[in-house]
Amino acid sequence: MATKPQFDRAAEDLGNIVELGHVNVTVPDQTKATAFYLMGLGLTRDPYLMAGLENMWVNVGRGQFHLPTREPQVVRGTTALVDARPQGAVEAAGLREEVPGRHAVQLPRNNDAVETTCPWGNRIRVHEPDPKRFGAMRVGMPYVEFDVPAGTDLKAIARFYTEILDGIAGVAKDDRGPYAWASCSAESKVVYRPIAKKKLPDYDGHHIQITLADFSGPHKKLLERGLITEESDQHQYRFLDIVDVDTNKPLFRIGTRRAACGTRCSTGCSSIGTPR
Repeated sequence: MATKPQFDRAAEDLGNIVELGHVNVTVPDQTKATAFYLMGLGLTRDPYLMAGLENMWVNVGRGQFHLPTREPQVVRGTTALVDARPQGAVEAAGLREEVPGRHAVQLPRNNDAVETTCPWGNRIRVHEPDPKRFGAMRVGMPYVEFDVPAGTDLKAIARFYTEILDGIAGVAKDDRGPYAWASCSAESKVVYRPIAKKKLPDYDGHHIQITLADFSGPHKKLLERGLITEESDQHQYRFLDIVDVDTNKPLFRIGTRRAACGTRCSTGCSSIGTPR
């Protein structure tokens, strides 16, 4: 008798979080942002939405950067990209004249990525496509990695995603140590990585956007805990803190905008918690 094939069906589960939509950081200078994100990283601007001078949406596969004009914001961590040409994706020489001193290319010790920093300090890590790590993604935003203080309860972060947002999350370990992760689609995730710094920079209002299949269930849980910070419109709401499910004590602050599955943001994003 032929052996029946064995499949890990759970590996195909998406959970309730079905999209990592965008990373939103404000920038004070659209010209320098164009030089870095378009000329330097080789990304493309959305040709239809936010095509003016006060905001720019930059396409990264299915994800985006949203870059409204305002005082600069810096993600407390690293945004990862996948690009088939990582060395060419950060053209330091082409940026040197327009964006002096903030675009140095760095090769990590494992040499699987190129790292660079935007003119205002946002760290970008560009990987080559890798089916084992990133599936079929050729261009995209596979993860956003947040720095969290050493000693942060990583299991509690994972529980927040599983019990409050009905997502898929867990704790893992690699050559850099343990970290918490949460799936944000079949091809993207958020990562919470402990760092040795005793104190992180103050949270400045940057945010990420994810899309939920069950939109109202997590909203109810967040509302009951007093965590909703903005009832934006019918299609989105926001909160700031990831909390311990048992105590409601904040674990980490990252502005997060929740959109209903099937919707696409059609207005300019503001700082999380700040009315437009």
